[in-house]
Amino acid sequence: MTDKKHILVVEDDASLSEWIGDYLLDHDYNITIASQGDYALEMIEEETPDLVLLDVMLPVKNGFDVCKEARKFYSGPILFMTACVEDGDEIKGLEVGADDYLTKPIHPKVMLAHIKALLRRASDEVPKELLQFDSLTLNATAKSVTIDDHQLDLNSNEFDAFWALASKEGSVVPRTELITQLRGIEYDGFDRSIDIRISRLRKKLQEAPAQPYKIKTIRGKGYLFCREDE
Repeated sequence: MTDKKHILVVEDDASLSEWIGDYLLDHDYNITIASQGDYALEMIEEETPDLVLLDVMLPVKNGFDVCKEARKFYSGPILFMTACVEDGDEIKGLEVGADDYLTKPIHPKVMLAHIKALLRRASDEVPKELLQFDSLTLNATAKSVTIDDHQLDLNSNEFDAFWALASKEGSVVPRTELITQLRGIEYDGFDRSIDIRISRLRKKLQEAPAQPYKIKTIRGKGYLFCREDE
């Protein structure tokens, strides 16, 4: 038996995947490599790695589709690698369930810092199992949210953001704190990932019948989860 963390590297560039694999092996991780999206999806389900390092442009099935389908059965961290310097790939990756992203070219120390942060967060999260607010229930084990008998269709990222806010109901949660908690990195003044999660979460809350809860933006401070009449 070993307590080394298992990372699945999904990259079709053989030289890059070999370099990443060797670097992570040198830092005491167990590594598996997949070069196609369809194979990667099978390996995620069969091997349940501790983290998936996932390229966007892949043969057969691209990284977005792999991530979206994997989220049906896999709750571990998914770290996207993208060569795009625009917001598009990063935003889409977060929307389909990725926890974080790296922009190519990959810098080894930055990659390692992101991986360590995501693994640390995965091991530390879920301090308790349930949060209950009258008809609203958040289940951390199942990563599910129900209002009355209606279950919200949330992905892992949206649930984590909701849990972070609901666990501090009635208190303002600063954006900097949310970014550090949910992404494991310091806020750089440009990160939009939290805004995306909150926006999608708000829309889905509004779809729930007779929901008495909402997420407020407190300008210059952060976000506040409260009852509708507050």
